[in-house]
Amino acid sequence: MATIKDVAKFAGVSTSTVSHVLNKTRFVSEDISTRVMAAVKELNYAPSALARSLKVNHTRTFGMLVTTSTNPFFGEVVKGVERRCYEQGYNLILCNTEGDLARMRDSLDILLQKRVDGLLLMCSEVDGQAFDLFSRHQPVPTVVMDWGPIDFPSDKIQDNSHHGGYLATKHLIDQGHTQIGCLTGPLDKLTAQQRLSGYVQAMEEAGLEVNKKWIASGNFECEGGEIAFNEVFARGELPTALFVCNDMMAMGVINTASKKGLRVPEDLSIVGYDDIKLAKYITPSLTTIHQPKHRLGQQAVDILLDKIQNKHETNTVIQLEPTLVERDSVKRVH
Repeated sequence: MATIKDVAKFAGVSTSTVSHVLNKTRFVSEDISTRVMAAVKELNYAPSALARSLKVNHTRTFGMLVTTSTNPFFGEVVKGVERRCYEQGYNLILCNTEGDLARMRDSLDILLQKRVDGLLLMCSEVDGQAFDLFSRHQPVPTVVMDWGPIDFPSDKIQDNSHHGGYLATKHLIDQGHTQIGCLTGPLDKLTAQQRLSGYVQAMEEAGLEVNKKWIASGNFECEGGEIAFNEVFARGELPTALFVCNDMMAMGVINTASKKGLRVPEDLSIVGYDDIKLAKYITPSLTTIHQPKHRLGQQAVDILLDKIQNKHETNTVIQLEPTLVERDSVKRVH
C-alpha cells in the first residue's frame, strides 16, 4: 500500500507539499498540484483517516449507544441520526447494549478509546455509576435522547411524555368514555411515570375516577401489553377504553383481546403511543400519540455539531411536543 512518502517521491516534492495539496491547507501552484494528484492516482494512494484524525484532533465520527429492542421506535430514531450524520459528512458507530449495563460500559469505553467526536445515548439502562469512565478520558460532547438518565450533565432531547399521556386520555374522554384504564411501561422509567401522570391529570380534570384495578404495568414490548391486559382482565369488569403507553404494548393488547372474543373498538377502545410505522397497518389501525422520531435523531446530531463547532458546554433540555393521530381503534360513546 502506497504511503504519503511514496507519493512525494513519485511527484518529486516534499511530504508536506503532498499534505497541503490533499488537505487544501496552503496554496500550491497548479503545476505541482497536478503532479501530486497524478502520483496519487498512479499509486492508488488513499490518505489515512486515522493519521489525519490524530493531526487535526477529530475523527468526524459519532458514537451512539442504543438499547436493542424489537420496538421499531428505536430503529426510526436511529434512521434520523444516520441520515443527519451522512448529510454532515460524519460516520456513526452504533453500539447495541441489549439492556445490559456491563455491555453498555464496555461499549462506552471502546467508543471513547476510538476518540469519537461526540456521543448519543439512548439506552434505558444507563445510570450515573456508569459514567466513571469519563474520569479516564477527555470530556466528550454528549446528547441524551429520550430514555437516558436525567441527572447526567449533558444536553437532553426528550418527548413531553406527560402532555402525550394527557392528550391520549383527553381524546378518550372527548369521545364519551368515562371508564378508562391505563397500561403503563416500567414505572422505574421516567417516560412511563410521565405518561401515567398525564393520564391521571386528564381523568382528574374531567372528574373521573382513577380505578387502580384498571392500571397495570408492562415492559414496552408486545408481550408486556399481553401480560398487563391479562392482569386487568383477571380482576373482573373491564373499562370501555385503555390508554396503552406505547404502540408495541397496544398491539399486544389488541391481539390478546381478540383471543378473548373482545373486539376493538366495539368492545374496547385503545389509544397507543409513539406512532411507529406499523401502527397504521394493523387492524384496526391504531389511534396513537405521534413522537417526531426522525426529528429527534436529526436534532440530536445538530446539537452535537453545535457543541463541537462552537466549543461551548451546555446542559439544556429540549422537549419535542407530541400530537394525537386519530385512526380506527377508538369508538365514540353516545
